Amino acid sequence: MQQDIHNGGAGADRHPADPARGIPAQRPHTPAEAASEPPHPGGRAARRRALTARRTRRRRVLKWTGGLAAFALVAGCGGAYYAYQHFNNNITAVKVQLGNEAERPKPVADALNILVIGTDSREGLGREYGDEGSAGHADTTLLFHIAKDRSNATALSIPRDLMVPVPECRTPDGKTIPGTARTMFNNSLGQEGRDPGCTWKTVEKVTGIRVDHFVMVNFDAVKTLSTAVGGVEVCAAKDINDPDSHLRMAKGRHVVQGDEALAFVRTRHAVGLGGDLTRIPLQQQFIGSMIRSIKSSDTLTNPAKLWKLADSATKALTVDSGIGSVDKLKDLALDLSKVDSGKITFATVPVLDDPADENRLVLKQPDAAQLFSMVGGDRSLTEPAAGAAAPEAPAASAPAATSGPAAPAAPGGAASTAAAAVDAKDLRVTVRNGTGTPGQAQQTVDRLVAKGYAKAATAANAPVATATSIAHPAGKAAEAAALAAALGLPAEAVKADPKLGARDGLVLVLGKDAPSAAAAQAAATPAAVPSEAPKDLQRVQGDDVDACAR
Repeated sequence: MQQDIHNGGAGADRHPADPARGIPAQRPHTPAEAASEPPHPGGRAARRRALTARRTRRRRVLKWTGGLAAFALVAGCGGAYYAYQHFNNNITAVKVQLGNEAERPKPVADALNILVIGTDSREGLGREYGDEGSAGHADTTLLFHIAKDRSNATALSIPRDLMVPVPECRTPDGKTIPGTARTMFNNSLGQEGRDPGCTWKTVEKVTGIRVDHFVMVNFDAVKTLSTAVGGVEVCAAKDINDPDSHLRMAKGRHVVQGDEALAFVRTRHAVGLGGDLTRIPLQQQFIGSMIRSIKSSDTLTNPAKLWKLADSATKALTVDSGIGSVDKLKDLALDLSKVDSGKITFATVPVLDDPADENRLVLKQPDAAQLFSMVGGDRSLTEPAAGAAAPEAPAASAPAATSGPAAPAAPGGAASTAAAAVDAKDLRVTVRNGTGTPGQAQQTVDRLVAKGYAKAATAANAPVATATSIAHPAGKAAEAAALAAALGLPAEAVKADPKLGARDGLVLVLGKDAPSAAAAQAAATPAAVPSEAPKDLQRVQGDDVDACAR
């Protein structure tokens, strides 16, 4: 049955998870059963032949089970019809609405970008975790990039407190949710009824990287998946006692599962500086260790553990309809399984404290743009690019540090050196739409904020204007010239406005000559993909067994 939002388990006849149903392993005989069996005709030779046949069947079963390695990360189903139906019925799929295809970032052929959303939903968990019944926000988010040759992967952690533009989005039931020029990233999900499609669109706007699929999990998924693999090894560099997450852990190595695993990934007040940026490395450590546990031979050759893992995973995941079946999850798992753990790099998007609120964050430029360009251009963070062939750049490059939303600078445009001298994040830019086409101001703000103009915002529409202009108060001519350079506007577009005071920012009025979002993206020139990651980038490798919570 095809539905926009479905859970195949609704109304289905579900049998309890039973490895014997999906993986036909031989059940050992008890002594009593053996004694009650009639003697084999032919004496000892016949009994030996029967025993040999049973052992051969067991070896075939183990060999067949070992071949399920490709399924281990998210699928794990057997070929039996029951197993297929059982896991298929577990999966919850959502058909997301992504809007105008022409306005989305262009893909890199054969590369994969999976948005992993960890929601803080408490639905069904009672009062133990606080905020009972909360629908949840985008509490933990990673953009998981898998290289087109499957030689490496990068997982970018996006802080929940990052201030971003959230674009207008539509839910599957047709509800339109207005965009917001500046809000916390975690509000891209749950707030005002936003679904994972809104988070998807927000990530594409902020990073300039095309997302192919999403996978969403809640608190309970951490508990069930960590238990299914028999526990996940983590490390604490000191004693931890966090009353908020309920984590009590002595210094050293531990194997955690269930409630303790959830407490570990939630803890933040008892480690580091006590904020979200401190918690992210713990989550990266946990995910890297879980991947190693899943790919270990102890999991892949254990039929019962494989079944439990696959059953837990398919029940825990909410995915987009593009991967909403066991077959498609299996294909995704095959791609993931090709990447060696040591070639997976976990990194945090570079950020700074928000000048307007020390409890919030803004992108650190040009570092963030550099990192987005590397990931969007399929450049590995695992190894230096020296001697390697340049990867294919996407048709639309990731946001640049000082570039604006429009086409490349026209001849005679404002000097680009002016742009380099201005700190875009502290510059207030008010955008008014004088094009006569609805939505142009918000689209321009979205791109300006993503490119470092953190204080850009819309205002009331202006009368229809022929040409785009930038007005500035006395003393801010350099800032206006920098914005003009970023937008590709000629120098004559900049003018002083005596009505603006010293505390006012710049006023950008979009005229009929302003390109639409689609035209601007089509006109963008692909930039060279950076060969090195930003300095001081927080990162950890997937095979780093020495990473510890500090």
